Amino acid sequence: MTRERFVVHPPVLASDLAAAKRLARALGFLPDVDRGETTVSEADAQFVRYRVFCDSLLDNGRRCGRPADHDGPCVPPERP
Repeated sequence: MTRERFVVHPPVLASDLAAAKRLARALGFLPDVDRGETTVSEADAQFVRYRVFCDSLLDNGRRCGRPADHDGPCVPPERP
């Protein structure tokens, strides 16, 4: 079965941008979440999006699983 791509936009309340990114990262364990395309925006400025995960391409073809703008080397995401 071929699966289609959709974007879900559930608004959430957070104290600041960092808290919103933490919440978005917490959803990264879901197998159908495209971590590399996960972004956060303010409700009144949805055209300004902040990347949540690094998403750099690794040698093995996988994407980095660390937060965007992380220090140190990229690593593959951990999946349960």
